[in-house]
Amino acid sequence: MFTRREFLNGAVGAGVTLAMPGAQQALAQMPAAQLERNKSIVRRFKESQGSKDEAAAMKEVLAPSYKRWRAGFEHIGNNARDQGFPSPGSYLRTAFPDRTDTIEQVVAEGDMVGMLFKVRGTHRGNYNGIAPTGKTIDVHELGIFRLANEQITEAWFLGDDAGLLMQLGAKLPPRKDGQLIVPPITGAGEDPDAVLRRLEAGALGSIEDRNRLLVARSKGSGPAAGDRAPDFRVTRVGFQHLRDHGNAKGVGKETITSALPDRRDLIDGFIAEGELVWMRFKVAGTHRANLYGLPPTGRRIEVPEVAIVRIVDGRKPGTSPMSLASCCNSAPRIRS
Repeated sequence: MFTRREFLNGAVGAGVTLAMPGAQQALAQMPAAQLERNKSIVRRFKESQGSKDEAAAMKEVLAPSYKRWRAGFEHIGNNARDQGFPSPGSYLRTAFPDRTDTIEQVVAEGDMVGMLFKVRGTHRGNYNGIAPTGKTIDVHELGIFRLANEQITEAWFLGDDAGLLMQLGAKLPPRKDGQLIVPPITGAGEDPDAVLRRLEAGALGSIEDRNRLLVARSKGSGPAAGDRAPDFRVTRVGFQHLRDHGNAKGVGKETITSALPDRRDLIDGFIAEGELVWMRFKVAGTHRANLYGLPPTGRRIEVPEVAIVRIVDGRKPGTSPMSLASCCNSAPRIRS
């Protein structure tokens, strides 16, 4: 159990077709024993990878219709697609043969499970066009899973592409066509004020119901509520790598919020368990002002993110967001 001053050390991002609002309401009363069973299934999925039991475990925990909507290090992988680069291997273990994953947090609500973990390993093989460097990586990744009939039916992953590249001292390898693969703008997600109206109109009898509402308010158009504890801290700010770059260059005030004057984040859903809330959303807006030294492009952007928030006695003592934009790690703060 975390004490009031123990804060999350990682951060995570998400947002996908794993739409939760309707199903989440219907499944909110799932028995605790089933929630723990769902967690154990997801743990088996992760812990069996790279072991002699991997094939049998995957057959056991993955539904025949299993769909992975997004890979962990999606941008690096998409950049390498159709380029003839050597395969990084199953779960990247040709590129990082000593890869180990350490689970840091697992939360469950309804038919959804969220898992935050650290990826560590030594770069011994070609990684999507990046020749072996012998360097080690130590980066966060998360997965968001949906389960049915005690099998995983859908999953969405987000890893720290930019952090991984920085630790390798590498850049995205150039493609044959000279193109940069850019994620499409989907416009998906729910307007935060609509989410607030729906949550406020529903039952608020459980701690999870109240905590979800508290976190959703950070995205609404109304004034910020006095919901931060005196010891509130952000253990990892949004768009961390961009912010570090901006601070180093003396342009730390050119934040994502100031760069997107029409910013309006869209909420994809929540996983709430006890004092923890995972909120999936997309940072959305038009790039009309400098972003940490990058001149305005006028382009529309959409960046998936997850904020992990701990709430104690109805107030937020800590939050950890993470998201990735192109190859650049990023994530806005709660209410920034």
